[in-house]
Amino acid sequence: MTARGIALGAGALLLLAVAGAATLGLGGRAATDPAPERSGPAATGVVTRQTLVRSVTLAGELGYGPTVPLASTAPGTVTWLPEVGATVRRGEAVLRADELPVVLLYGFLPMYRPLADGVKGSDVRQFERNLAALGYEGFTVDDDFSAATATAVKRWQKDLALPETGAVERERVAYAPGAIRVAEHLVRPGAAAAAEVLSFTGTTRVATVSAGPGEAAWAARGVAVTVSLPTGGSVAGAVSSVGPVTAAAAGSGDSAAAVEVTVAIADQKALGALSGAPVDVRYVAERAEDVLTVPVDALLALAEGGYGVEVSGDAGTRVVAVKVGLFADGRVEVTGDGLAEGVRVGVPE
Repeated sequence: MTARGIALGAGALLLLAVAGAATLGLGGRAATDPAPERSGPAATGVVTRQTLVRSVTLAGELGYGPTVPLASTAPGTVTWLPEVGATVRRGEAVLRADELPVVLLYGFLPMYRPLADGVKGSDVRQFERNLAALGYEGFTVDDDFSAATATAVKRWQKDLALPETGAVERERVAYAPGAIRVAEHLVRPGAAAAAEVLSFTGTTRVATVSAGPGEAAWAARGVAVTVSLPTGGSVAGAVSSVGPVTAAAAGSGDSAAAVEVTVAIADQKALGALSGAPVDVRYVAERAEDVLTVPVDALLALAEGGYGVEVSGDAGTRVVAVKVGLFADGRVEVTGDGLAEGVRVGVPE
């Protein structure tokens, strides 16, 4: 017998008891006024065909992403640093040492040696690409630092008020993947310039989620997510990077390992002025396409095991055993004999 069948049997016994009490003059419904018999479920829901999606939400933070230290090899003393929060772009000074600029250029190779006429290598190509992007001409962007490159370098040095040598000193350039936002000063003006002088981030806001290793298995570059903002709106995002498993910081009181997931957000305007704000990052954990579903509370626990639903129709009601699949948003995927879109099933009132 089903759980609902047991409940119906108990209701019938109660009606008999009330009728007996009325016969004995103890009150209740009179025998001459019988209760109406139930001919179907108290309420019904409908079988629908749809796509079910189960989402998982993780707490995150909106900011500019992890910070990276910027190391200077310039001799002398730091005489100027850009303000915290300032954006530094290609060709601009990222610091001054003895009042001479250290210039930010874009690239992934560090400036590991001086560049001059006759030097060859991929670091030459990287530098020449930046020189061309800054508008200097008259040379070919390749692996060869030529006399023509040296001539263009002299023009660049003149514009920076540097000695016009035609050679690029190692300490005169700092590379980053793109424009940077100054996150923190690591030294003050007056300190030695040959040091990590500041930390920086990218210039676009991202959402970061710190998850346990078991919670980050879903995260892969390009996975779409939805970022819910504290202002009430939401924006689309996509995973841009997944960090390695790291232990919690010493003294934090949390010894659990964590994985940092970074989510890129294309629509920066939708974020308004938000930064350093808590956000919710929601991703799709499971999806069932084009399946039959019923309300979760339509399920009956069968005495023989498993689940069933009480199908209601013109011919009355019957219990149909079902196989359940994905649960999501108050509905559950089901398959069973005679189930089809539009069929009505019993649910509690």
